[in-house]
Amino acid sequence: MTVELSVVVPAYNEERRLRPTLDAIRAHLNADPGRWGSWELIVVDDGSADATAEVARAAAAEEPRIHVISGPANRGKGHALRQGVLASYGRRVLLTDADLATPIEELDRLDKEPGAEGAVIGSRALPDSRIDVHQRRSREVLGRLGNRLIRAVAVPGVRDTQCGFKLLDGERAREAFAASRLDGWGIDVEVLRYFRHRGWPVTEVPVTWAHQPGSKVRPLDYARVLGELVLLRARAVRPVDLAVTGLFLLASFLLYRHLWADLDRAYLADSMQDQNQWEWFFAVTADNVSHLRNPLFTTLQNAPDGVNLMANTVMLGVSVPFTPVTLAFGPTVTWALVLTLGLTATACSWYWFLARRLVRHRWAAAVGAALAAYAPPMVSHGNAHPNFLLLFMVPLIVDRALRLCEGRRVVRDGVLLGLLATYQIFLGEEPLLLAALGMLLFALAYAAADREAARAAWRPLAKGLGIAAAVSLPLVAFPLYWQFFGPQSYHSVLHGEGAGNSPLALLEFSGRSLLGDEATADRLAMNRTEQNAFYGWPLVALACAITVRLWRRPLVKALAFTGLAAALLSLGQKVRIPYTDVVLTGPWKWLSDKPLFESVIESRVAMVCAPVLGILVALAVDRLAGESEEGAPRPLVWRVAGLVAVWAALLPIVPTPYPVYERAEIPPFIADGTYRQYLGEGETVVPVPLPDPGGAQALHWQSATGLGFSVPGGYFNGPWGPDRVGIYGASPRHTSNLLRDVRWQGHIPVTIGPAWRAQARADLAFWRAGVVVLPPGPNEDVLQEAVTKLLGGAGKRIGGAWVWDVHPTH
Repeated sequence: MTVELSVVVPAYNEERRLRPTLDAIRAHLNADPGRWGSWELIVVDDGSADATAEVARAAAAEEPRIHVISGPANRGKGHALRQGVLASYGRRVLLTDADLATPIEELDRLDKEPGAEGAVIGSRALPDSRIDVHQRRSREVLGRLGNRLIRAVAVPGVRDTQCGFKLLDGERAREAFAASRLDGWGIDVEVLRYFRHRGWPVTEVPVTWAHQPGSKVRPLDYARVLGELVLLRARAVRPVDLAVTGLFLLASFLLYRHLWADLDRAYLADSMQDQNQWEWFFAVTADNVSHLRNPLFTTLQNAPDGVNLMANTVMLGVSVPFTPVTLAFGPTVTWALVLTLGLTATACSWYWFLARRLVRHRWAAAVGAALAAYAPPMVSHGNAHPNFLLLFMVPLIVDRALRLCEGRRVVRDGVLLGLLATYQIFLGEEPLLLAALGMLLFALAYAAADREAARAAWRPLAKGLGIAAAVSLPLVAFPLYWQFFGPQSYHSVLHGEGAGNSPLALLEFSGRSLLGDEATADRLAMNRTEQNAFYGWPLVALACAITVRLWRRPLVKALAFTGLAAALLSLGQKVRIPYTDVVLTGPWKWLSDKPLFESVIESRVAMVCAPVLGILVALAVDRLAGESEEGAPRPLVWRVAGLVAVWAALLPIVPTPYPVYERAEIPPFIADGTYRQYLGEGETVVPVPLPDPGGAQALHWQSATGLGFSVPGGYFNGPWGPDRVGIYGASPRHTSNLLRDVRWQGHIPVTIGPAWRAQARADLAFWRAGVVVLPPGPNEDVLQEAVTKLLGGAGKRIGGAWVWDVHPTH
């Protein structure tokens, strides 16, 4: 005989409450046999230590429709429910707890709700729900927090997954429980996730609920549910996702393999002085955090004025979390990890976005994500600028903005967008600005291509952006105030009119690309860390072909406009037509003096093209892997030809490993701590020449030896002059300028007499110098001569360096 309804009751040590529950269920079902038809009631004794099994068997002896399943040991609610559901035969299955915290009469509500082909679940969190007896306040708070966490990471949109009263379609319930693996309280989440994954409806219905004494849920069980959620998410990862992530990690490691091979001495050859600078940033942040000092300022560099760290790219969003790593293993390990893992995380984030939003085939998403993350501009910045390498927040921000356009959960998505933007500010403000510019270009183009979609999206988008701003601004108000108005703040960093890309840079290959030529790339870029285009003509040609083929799609039109506009803006204020003397005014001219944009290196705008090209290529590969518009597989010859074209466009720009050289040894005078004998309270070590953007080895001395001393000069962004214009390095002084000129020219360009010696004494007093140190290096003899003349006495050779004690008593 067909069973219309199966009722499954898991029970553990329920000898006192079980019999009244069974009697109530039986009475309710017998009261309306025409409605409920044939039924069965399955009691699953989960290894109880009391007489639960005996009570259940006694009830079964009186009612043959009651069945008892007994387990030898307690395995958890999930295991008990799985046994009961898999043993059921009902067209529908009702799950209810042994304490009947939700009265059996609430079954009538669930039965009336449309959606019987899926799951109709009782909820305590809906406006019409009624709580007759509340739990303790602490339990309710934990329960609400747990449900919010579950909604966020497991079953979005379901307010109460843990209410034990659920009516499920029988066949689908048995399929879902057969696929389940959790044995604890997380089984509800796992089953509801399965229903959602299969596209089966899940409907919440308000119910009456009352807390029952003797609940089996303990505070520690909330932690167990959290652990089960983590396990659930881990099991949901597809093998292909793990494979793609592993390939991205391997690719990143291979790029930095020379750095990893010798962390003590390897220095990225094309990073100029940026590796020294970034290691110093990581070390100073860790030192500030561990000593509970202001992480936004330090006087360890540019003494005595100091450095506004918020006005520099210290990436507090990474350097603060990595503080334990920096303290335990040193800043060079942090540097290598941030570069390697940051590049991997960016690729994985774009992969997630493409697979979630735009393409069906995971390998198409992988190809597009690899292009977006490992494009030539990103690889160029991978030499020296982790703030332009760790872009994993950008796809998350774009995804959240698209969710706002859908208008379903505007408040929630607006809050999350504000939090994501806040975190990105502490990773890098300029990448966020460029991302916002790219999103604005895309939005304008998409609105023009699909006006109906734009009309539907603009109101929730505007509301969500307002909410995001309301969330973000209070969080970043003080750091941004410190950045723009705090000590050592500046107004802007001017880069001149020659910071744009040459049109040829968009078509050539970068020096780090497989088919690139370093000499050609060097002629077209500011330096090897700023090769901000260099996508290569084959990829540009492929992108044009994809755009023409898929032009009917508004998405492709918007992407094409965004990429073209970004490329044009990246040409700068003045554009020289290649191979001619013709110079035109570039579109960046109208943005160059605007707030925020005035500090941007305009060639970097071409980095917006990287995700644009990645998405276009992903769409093309997805189309080649899928079916034609008629539903038939595409001809093999076309698929092969298309994939060969993609391969031919991407192969020339495959990045090659970063070269390294062996960095100079730290003089033992510094490394052994001998310098401490020469420093009084608040005094500094003055390296010769002083550290600046062209030579910042002294920053490595500091970061590698525990930051035991301050130095004047340095490599940072700071103010200069009465207008506080931003410059690289410290405000110049006569002595620092002279020593720099001697270093690079190889001779003393002036006659050093009393005036110069007086100036040197004044500069040393300003720097609060305790000792002057000249390490081995180029033009060492000439520098030694210059310092001897400036200080009026010869130095001593101590610990591998020339040392001058500048205290008045010596």
